Amino acid sequence: MSVRPSTDPSSAGAPGADAKTWVGPEDLGAFDPAEALGEPGQFPYTRGPHRTMYRERLWTMRQFAGFGSADDTNKRFKYLLEHGQTGLSTAFDLPTLMGRDSDDPLSLGEVGRCGVAISSLADMRRLFDGIDLGNVSTSMTINGPAAILLAFYVAVGQEQGVPLGKLRGTLQNDILKEFHAQNEYVFPPEPSVKLVIDTIEYCTEHTPQWNTVSISGYHIREAGATAAEELAFTLADGIAYVQASIERGLDIDAFAPRLSFFFDVHNDFFEEIAKLRAARRIWAHVMRDRFEVKSERSLLLRMHCQTAGVTLTEQQPTNNIMRVAYQALAGVLGGTQSLHTNSMDETLALPSAQAAKIALRTQQILAYESNVTQTVDPLGGSYFVEKLTNEIEAKAYAIIDQIDAMGGVLKAIDRGFFRRAIAESAHAQQRAMEDGKSKVVGVTDFVEEGPPGIDILQVDQETEDAQVDGLKKLKAARNQARHAAALERLRDDAKRNVNLMPALIEGAKADATVGEMMATMKSVFGSYDGGPEW
Repeated sequence: MSVRPSTDPSSAGAPGADAKTWVGPEDLGAFDPAEALGEPGQFPYTRGPHRTMYRERLWTMRQFAGFGSADDTNKRFKYLLEHGQTGLSTAFDLPTLMGRDSDDPLSLGEVGRCGVAISSLADMRRLFDGIDLGNVSTSMTINGPAAILLAFYVAVGQEQGVPLGKLRGTLQNDILKEFHAQNEYVFPPEPSVKLVIDTIEYCTEHTPQWNTVSISGYHIREAGATAAEELAFTLADGIAYVQASIERGLDIDAFAPRLSFFFDVHNDFFEEIAKLRAARRIWAHVMRDRFEVKSERSLLLRMHCQTAGVTLTEQQPTNNIMRVAYQALAGVLGGTQSLHTNSMDETLALPSAQAAKIALRTQQILAYESNVTQTVDPLGGSYFVEKLTNEIEAKAYAIIDQIDAMGGVLKAIDRGFFRRAIAESAHAQQRAMEDGKSKVVGVTDFVEEGPPGIDILQVDQETEDAQVDGLKKLKAARNQARHAAALERLRDDAKRNVNLMPALIEGAKADATVGEMMATMKSVFGSYDGGPEW
């Protein structure tokens, strides 16, 4: 059973056309500000995880970047840093996301197309060439092969002479949401979660500034979930990781402070703000009441937000600049710690340098010109916002109860619960647009004919050819005995069910590739066909 605060959900109901014209104190029921809100930086953290929030420190401006070769993305990283970005965020291509090498036959035509191609430590070394890993925070959006990419990053840091304790960043590493929505899994759920816990255990001991999992609602929402479903499914996944880590024997107050969360910021401005506020409140109660943590830091839900890619349109793409700006404002008013703003051209191609700069400038104008950073939680106490926060909290708790009743997240995956719920919500949203109840400027209304009229980034075939050629040369030139021994150790450790991070780091240093290490683990763990459709 989930444990929740004693709030009054009597006013819960979907906002929309049937909502009241205005909201007043009578709509909050037995709302107690001291219990439901507290002060910023104090339990239950509804108003923010830190007392002074952006008055003392702005959110991290972390633009998602990655395309083509490691050299191409290295240049884009440096370009963004030169223009004021304060953290790196790495997008990988589809072969890397699926744990395949660039020279795999299934990688043909996909190398470097939707992100950077990384198959080996040599690629990772070039990706961060000239970038001091001791002075930059790096996010890596990778899940199935996440432990391998972390091993590459650790090895590059060691080559640069950076102490492990100084490495800072976030590994998405949220395999559970892959089974719900994004489908970039390789192994069955149980060994997949085991790999996640391996990284949590390793980083807790060796890289204490590293966020081990970015528990992600973003992809769940992009697949069609409602705001309440995004919140509930994400927090349920977080509960599952915490429980699995405790069962491993880890001290909850040692690892919980390095868990982070990743939310989508969609079009419904006030609902998104309420969602982020409710997320902190629910997590604080779950950690205190269900898991009985001792450290205050374990109660804090720290989040990264990204504007909603699914709301961007190919038609009239410059309209996307405005969509992103409003969504970014909602993320800031909701109290995010890190933010990515999408580029206007992302429905057409990977972001061009100009579009990426406009997206970054959107954050900078918000931070330095709007003055919204001067007051912590400026919407706190708004009857409407507090009503929405209570409503979405109550809906999320009800969904978490459903998942608990099924026996937890893994059991719910086996029953197809998540896929069914997301598909039904996505269908409802599509019908609303087709029936004219939901309007999209430039698509359903105010339509214009003609091409988009903007330049887009294109990754040419020569990039793939050069990447494949370089990988073949690496495989021919490496120390074959050391390489074979490293893969043998990885296979043995997988069979013995021990933490695989040391073996993966050894494999990285022996020039074992992503595909080779994934295949070695697959020989022990098996693969997953997706389970039931519903």
